[in-house]
Amino acid sequence: MGRHRLDETASGVYIISATPFREDGSLDLDSADRLVEFYIEKDVTGITVLGMMGEAPKLAPDEAEKFLARVLRRAGDRLPVIVGVSNAGLDNLVRLAKSSMDQGAAGVMVAPIANLGTEEKVYNYFAQVFRALGPDVPVCYQDYPFSTKSEISVPLFNRLVAEFPQLVMLKHEEWPGLGKLSQVRRTAAEQGLRRVSVLVGNGGLYLPQELARGADGAMTGFAYPEMLVAVVRLYRSGDIDRAEDLFDAYLPLVRHEQQPGFGLALRKEILHRRGVIASPAVRAPGPKLNAIDHEELTRLIARVERNLKAM
Repeated sequence: MGRHRLDETASGVYIISATPFREDGSLDLDSADRLVEFYIEKDVTGITVLGMMGEAPKLAPDEAEKFLARVLRRAGDRLPVIVGVSNAGLDNLVRLAKSSMDQGAAGVMVAPIANLGTEEKVYNYFAQVFRALGPDVPVCYQDYPFSTKSEISVPLFNRLVAEFPQLVMLKHEEWPGLGKLSQVRRTAAEQGLRRVSVLVGNGGLYLPQELARGADGAMTGFAYPEMLVAVVRLYRSGDIDRAEDLFDAYLPLVRHEQQPGFGLALRKEILHRRGVIASPAVRAPGPKLNAIDHEELTRLIARVERNLKAM
């Protein structure tokens, strides 16, 4: 168990796993098993758990440990698992990271704490994190300022790459962010820095363009992971037009899922309709679909199915 280890060569699709709950709000570990099998069946490269869209902040520490242990056991040696360990308390972050690695995780993902404000504060925070974790824990930097309100410039990210070898991946989900992605790739080459893995989020909304700018794949939770997998593979094989056409076929749902604060409920409803999770429940406080939302989603799914048949 846990032979995988995250490094700079990571590419493909690391799906952000949903965290399934029963209708009463309790953790549903049987659905967690089905989720892992579903993701493996769809040929993802890896799984990321306890991310922001995985409702990690809504889990009690013992629930997070139970869910993590279940996913790691189920995944076993079949694919790498990255664990989101972001926490306002450094001791809590380190404890979960060490527990994750001990159980076979491939690496951890860390976002800056909210509202750090200045570049110096961002640097000092991550220097603390890297020192506390130690050099043997591979880290993915989650750059999601829409949520954290803490931004990092490309020069500062490059400085962290140069000074901390355990930083091996950037989860890029700033928008507008295409220029930033290009700058990450260009300046690293100009300065002779390590080329770290870059996986992109934002529901995959800009995936074709991000691949063109140098991304190695996606780390997001779209409810049709087979689309993400196929688009990345087609793009990397040079069949760019076909990759774009396939992406466009799914675009109505990609766009619909990307609604801030509501997209997770849609994503879980689709996974429920696909027979993967027993309940689409989002843990309170959270949105719930009404009758109009359900009808709308049904129409959009039918539209995507027509698009795919037309291809």
